[in-house]
Amino acid sequence: MSTANKEKVQMDPAYIIKLTVTLLATCVVVAAALGGVNAVTEEKIDAINWANTVAAMKAVVADPDSTTFSDALPLTDEMNAAAGSVTLDSVYEVQAGGQAAGYAIKVVASGSQGKIEMMVGVDGEGAVTGVSIVKNAETAGIGSKVMTNMPTASGVGVLSQFEGKSAADGTLTVGGNVDAISGATVSTRGVTNGVNAALAVAGVLG
Repeated sequence: MSTANKEKVQMDPAYIIKLTVTLLATCVVVAAALGGVNAVTEEKIDAINWANTVAAMKAVVADPDSTTFSDALPLTDEMNAAAGSVTLDSVYEVQAGGQAAGYAIKVVASGSQGKIEMMVGVDGEGAVTGVSIVKNAETAGIGSKVMTNMPTASGVGVLSQFEGKSAADGTLTVGGNVDAISGATVSTRGVTNGVNAALAVAGVLG
């Protein structure tokens, strides 16, 4: 086939350089804009997450109005080992009147439909001061009764029954020293496992 009639496009080197510089400048501006948006958004998300964390911690201490909390403590291998099969998310020192007064321990345990994120308060004597559910996917009307602290047959809230429990009570077990909500045994067991893990971690911290 003849190629005699094909035209060759001649590109001006100066034009190529100008086009390259323009594209590069555009990419730099877009990247800077996205970075700025991300920085602002990330800061707001961090603030919201911290506010939610503080709310969960205040829900598990004896005197939320006069209690403050440290930043998250470094998680050690010993602490993670103490949590066992439950995931240790974070640990905060509870401070009352400027003095250490225990810990707020966030753990993630397995429920009937997924993970149960909870905050457990443990005082300086190693006793549970409260349990707060942060996030869960338990079945509405069944496992959700545990998450919302519905009363057990004894009339005590399923989460409230953990208050005052400590390592001195031995391993907490559903049907032993923990009452389950009827029809939601697995969800109750998940929370119980989380509380056991938090007590074990608190024991490591001393």
